[in-house]
Amino acid sequence: MASISKLSGPAFTAVSSPPLRSEPKLPVDFRRLGGPVRIPIAPLRLSIRRDRSGRSALVVKSSLQDGNGIPSKRTTLHDLYEQQGQSPWYDNLCRPVTDLLPLIAAGVRGVTSNPTIFQKAISSSSAYDEQFRQLVTAGKDIESAYWELVVKDIQDACKLFEPIYDQTDGADGYVSVEVSPRLANDTNGTVEAAKYLHKVVDRRNVYIKIPATAECVPSIKQVISFGISVNVTLIFSLPRYEAVIDAYLDGLESSGLSDLSKVTSVASFFVSRVDTLVDKMLEKIGTPEALDLRGKAAVAQATLAYKLYQKKFSGPRWEALVKKGAKKQRLLWASTSVKNPAYPDTLYVDPLIGPDTVSTMPDQALEAFMDHGVVSRTIDSNISEAEGIYSALEKLGIDWNEVGAQLEAEGVESFKKSFDSLLVTLKQKGDSLKALSL
Repeated sequence: MASISKLSGPAFTAVSSPPLRSEPKLPVDFRRLGGPVRIPIAPLRLSIRRDRSGRSALVVKSSLQDGNGIPSKRTTLHDLYEQQGQSPWYDNLCRPVTDLLPLIAAGVRGVTSNPTIFQKAISSSSAYDEQFRQLVTAGKDIESAYWELVVKDIQDACKLFEPIYDQTDGADGYVSVEVSPRLANDTNGTVEAAKYLHKVVDRRNVYIKIPATAECVPSIKQVISFGISVNVTLIFSLPRYEAVIDAYLDGLESSGLSDLSKVTSVASFFVSRVDTLVDKMLEKIGTPEALDLRGKAAVAQATLAYKLYQKKFSGPRWEALVKKGAKKQRLLWASTSVKNPAYPDTLYVDPLIGPDTVSTMPDQALEAFMDHGVVSRTIDSNISEAEGIYSALEKLGIDWNEVGAQLEAEGVESFKKSFDSLLVTLKQKGDSLKALSL
């Protein structure tokens, strides 16, 4: 493969490399709870089963099962989609990707990935060793080998979600893979990386993730105009979100396609990280009014993002695109795990439920929502309250544009560090393999 740093990669948060283990990370990791473990999730049970080798495997059980042990009763995730029109996705991916099958049966309708996820999967599992050994032996450089590992996982996961993609006529069933974080400030490089990843993955239901940096907003327009479906990530503010919507609409209009039905997109609006930063600002202010607003900024801004979504995807401009088969760019709630243990563990899921949206949940959030989440349309139940919170924060001196800019810069930087750390881990593994072959 060509110089991949000029091509593609996922986005992530900086983490230290975990110690090497022989088994891959579970799709929902209950090993920390001890095993075997059974957690009631009406009408399902999630439990741990160990095979003879000691490897743990997620088992999703219901009171009614088919011959393969696949749950045949609905779950909270099914209700979320069927009753409220929100698609639950899973924010994790590792080998074997068949570990996703119980979650798909339980109602998961898509997958998002990032370099942190792949760093954990590749560095903590032996499941990648054989392919990596073959790639290194064939003379592949470390970064090229990394991308081949990633592409295989994405392709295999896409295969599992194809039935959902077909059943929904391309509205759901996507697997996302991100361009290299090193390209976050490179407009043309991002376009070329997206085109490359789209070509090499070669699956109808792949989303190419592009960050919503100022430099990459024009990239989004170009990539959409080529008929490539995009997951726009790292959105932290309303003005940038509006720019992302406009880039999507501009891309559709400039595509020259007579049928726009196969070009789709999601806009990943980050949630919990907003509270993490704003809460620190409020604590620094220290007044009772400021302290009372802790834990409220993220949901309030997300609520207003949904209001903006409804406004932008209506009216003459949008209706003209609908006549050509265009589909709305759905809002995707990202960063849905709770960072502050004092907050409810479904804080960034329960209040953001509404039609034509996606909620991608990592282990913590998915476990919590399946266990005790409440399925009800909440996203636009109290817009006036959200507007009041948004304004109150401004009056206290919180500059929403600065919050967005800081979170974006921190996100991009942490993504770059994680990507570099992953390549270092792979280089060490590659050097070890070469030493063994001497």
